[in-house]
Parts: sequence; structure tokens; C-alpha cells
Amino acid sequence: MKETDKMTHEEHEKGILRISFAMSCILLIAEIAAAIILRSHAVFMDAIFDSADLILMGPFLVLVPLLYRPVSERHPYGYAQVESLFLIVKYSVLLALIIVMLYENIRVIVNGGHIVNSGKIAVFEIGIAIVSVIMYMFLLRKSRVYESPTIRAELFLWKTDIIGSCGVAVAFLANYYLGDTVLKPIAPYMDSGVALIMLLFLVAEPVRELTRGFRQMMLFSPPKEVMDKVREAVNKNLEGYPYKAVFIDVIQTGRKTWIEVYLRGNENSSLIDTREWMKLRDLVIRDLENEFDQLYVEFIPDLQE
Repeated sequence: MKETDKMTHEEHEKGILRISFAMSCILLIAEIAAAIILRSHAVFMDAIFDSADLILMGPFLVLVPLLYRPVSERHPYGYAQVESLFLIVKYSVLLALIIVMLYENIRVIVNGGHIVNSGKIAVFEIGIAIVSVIMYMFLLRKSRVYESPTIRAELFLWKTDIIGSCGVAVAFLANYYLGDTVLKPIAPYMDSGVALIMLLFLVAEPVRELTRGFRQMMLFSPPKEVMDKVREAVNKNLEGYPYKAVFIDVIQTGRKTWIEVYLRGNENSSLIDTREWMKLRDLVIRDLENEFDQLYVEFIPDLQE
């Protein structure tokens, strides 16, 4: 990636995160006020999630420039693992909040539930859903220029706001219009019940991202589909050359991907043409640059013992 591209991407990413941060602050204030006034656990759950995101996003805005610093002998992987560590912390906090909120809402249901104003909650959640859809579409459009793991995490949070707000609005509208029917006995459990359903849907994403984050921190190989793409690109470009790839090492940390290809020449040649290797490297980068963000490819001679 060129230096000018790095600067453009850094500024673009910081701009996206600032917009998301500012709008999240506005919605958080509205949700806290609504949760207090309406005494709703579902609305309070949204406020807890948004507050956790804001607390973690603040320090990360300061760390973004580190992610674009070049590698060096002192930092052979740059600062890419800072992002992996940040995402581990972020999703660990979200997972802990999910567990706490699951316990709290189960406790409320066991104790008989509580009554809330279904109509007012539904109207409030519809408003939140509309704002969240606008923000999600805006950020999605902006992210097409440049997308990073952090931006994907932000898009995920806005998507959960949309799904959660729509689900809560539908549930409370149903509860409002069915309040005087045979379903009236379930009214005290509606608020916590809706919150529980939302939490169960949300728990998969933090678990999946934590697994990926720990794999990257431990420098384990990426998933099989990633390895297959790399191996296909390498082998395709080696056709016609007197070399074969005996080992391919792929390391992903945050948004950076390192590919090391160990080549062995055929029995008729012991010479290494560095110009050919540079050409091969450029061809592999060309084939894979749309699949990865910051990509580094190296060809290394396989020295037999």
C-alpha cells in the first residue's frame, strides 16, 4: 500500500469512527432517558451496549494512527496486533454484558416480571430504528471506499441496533394491541422476554470474533478458505516457472496479512533469478490485493538440510 493511500485510508477511517461515535452519543443519551422514564429493561439493554461501545471507541480513535505505521526490526508485525487486542477487549466486554443482562432478565421473569408502557416503548424504538437504519446505510456507503475490522465491528453494532429496535417495537406493538385479550397474563413478562430473545441472537457474534481475535494474537493460520485462496494464487502464477511452493505460511493480525512462500527449484537449476521472483511476487499481490487489506508477500528459498 502506498504512503498516500495509507494517509487517505487513515483519515477516512478516523472520519467514519468519529461520525459513528457522535451519533452513538446522541442515541445513548436518548436511550438512558427513555429507560429511566419508561422503566424498560429492553431499552436499558440497548443503552448498556451503546455505552460499552463508546467507552472503548474513545481510546481507539487515538490508536488508529499506530495501525498505519510501517513494520520495522523492532516491530516486525508493526502495530497490527494492537487492533486484534482491542477487538478482543471490545467483544469480551460485550460478551460479559450479554451474560449479565441474561441473568438480570431471567431474574425479573422468575420474580413475576414487571409492567411497562408498551405503546410509548414501541414508538421510541421505531424512532431509534429509523435513525439506526440511516446511520447504517451512511456508514456502509462510506465503508465501500475502505473497510477495516474496526469499521466492520461498528457496522455490526449499528446492525444489532436496527434488529433490536425493530424486534422490540414489533413485540411491544403486539403487546399494546393484544393487552385486553387472552394474552394479557404475559404482559408482565414481555419486556424481559424480548430482551432475552435479543441477547440470545447477539451472543454468537462476540464468540465468533473472540475466537478469531485469539487465533490472530497467537499467530495461528487463518481459516481454510483463506489458505485455499492464497495457495491457488501462488500455484497459478508459478506455472511455467522452474519452482514449486513447498510451504506457504500465512499470518493475519488485525488488518495486515503476511504471506511467506518457500520455493524450491527443479533439479536442473540451482540459480535464483531475483527478477523472476519479484515478478512472481507482484503477480500474487495483484491476484490477492482485493481479498486482503494490507498485504505483504515474500518468496523465500527452501534450503534443504
